[in-house]
Amino acid sequence: MKSLKKKRRIQIIAVATVALVISTGLIGYAMRDGINFFRSPSQVIAEPPSPTEVFRIGGLVEEGSIVRGEGETVRFNVTDGGGVVTVTYKGVLPDLFEENQGMVGTGSFQDGVFVASEILAKHDETYMPKEVVDALKEQGVYKDPEGNIRPIEGASGS
Repeated sequence: MKSLKKKRRIQIIAVATVALVISTGLIGYAMRDGINFFRSPSQVIAEPPSPTEVFRIGGLVEEGSIVRGEGETVRFNVTDGGGVVTVTYKGVLPDLFEENQGMVGTGSFQDGVFVASEILAKHDETYMPKEVVDALKEQGVYKDPEGNIRPIEGASGS
């Protein structure tokens, strides 16, 4: 009788372990396309990602760089003060998208150009994504809420 209880207990533990391993594997498989890493323009230039990798890029839209093409195609440059990456986007830009403002785009880096599938812009006058602020501070340049780009005192590279 004891051996039957012991055998049943081992079977339950084995089934639970297999179910846990399978569910963990399925969760990882489902998330593989949903995880997008953030990169600043300087990081993209220093270590260009593969054309198949989807990631987020963020920074300030460079002044005078917005060029509207045929249809809904838009081309502009994004910078973090240390590097500049050209971005193309086919679609309608957010209403608050403009030059010298923070933006984050999702897409891939193909032939030296970031091809965006989604563009996000600030939602009020003082908002800038945390990743963009951190990247700008790392480069020694930070855009304050009044819209002035200024060097950070004591930052490396200044």
